Amino acid sequence: MSEEVPDVSKSVTVHAPIEQAFAIFAEKPLEWWPPTHVFVKDRQSITIEPEVGGRYYETGADGEEIAWGTITEWNPPKRLVMTWRVGPGWRPIFDDVKASFIEVDFVAVDENTTEVRLTHAQLHRHGEIAGQIHSALDGPSPGETLEQFADVVRKHAA
Repeated sequence: MSEEVPDVSKSVTVHAPIEQAFAIFAEKPLEWWPPTHVFVKDRQSITIEPEVGGRYYETGADGEEIAWGTITEWNPPKRLVMTWRVGPGWRPIFDDVKASFIEVDFVAVDENTTEVRLTHAQLHRHGEIAGQIHSALDGPSPGETLEQFADVVRKHAA
């Protein structure tokens, strides 16, 4: 697959200050992460380690941990970038060589409103399955993940 696979970007506007929107995204992923996007059996937690080089991973009831990727940029409350380790059959891959990137930008619209932009970038890194991944992601905005995130923000910002 060539580098011609376009990025997929989606956005949602939430009624929360930028700092709160970032904190909910980074600290409460178990609440907004789609329940069908899972690598472990009986997921109990999702952790985003708050530093460059940190992992974001899920933990199953049996203690198994599988990393979805690595934090490559950590700039609260404005930006978070992580690798996305998804392989054939939507199964995990265990290094970042064939991982694309998830770029999440938080833009203050005003003091109580934040636009959150999530971009799946460099999908060509997935090789032969890049086109399939692009097709699966390329639906209407905001998409399932950001819809669920917006619901969680509404719950916590109220």
